[in-house]
Amino acid sequence: MTSTYFHNPRCSKSRAALALLQARGVEPQLVAYLEQPPSIAELGTLLRQLGLSDARALMRQSEAEYKELGLDNPALPQEALIAALAAHPRLIERPIFIHGERAVIGRPPERVLELL
Repeated sequence: MTSTYFHNPRCSKSRAALALLQARGVEPQLVAYLEQPPSIAELGTLLRQLGLSDARALMRQSEAEYKELGLDNPALPQEALIAALAAHPRLIERPIFIHGERAVIGRPPERVLELL
């Protein structure tokens, strides 16, 4: 089964979750999402795999960019939120582990093990 991991090596939670996977023999394809942001279409697929209907659930709402871009405006349509995630990948919650057709946000890091 194919596994993908949206990873930020500078994030301790991301490193911890990856170490948990590797300790169980899982070597996912690493995606440096800050350098290679997912497209709008990929984000739509990711939201479906995560079981999320609101793109805000995938956003790091404590980031300064979130407020600066006005993403806290409840009137914004989902398409605008997804476009903001594609344009500003720092806003994507991390880490994300995709295993087969399902995905999970690794917060806390042990959540990645739910898909194994």
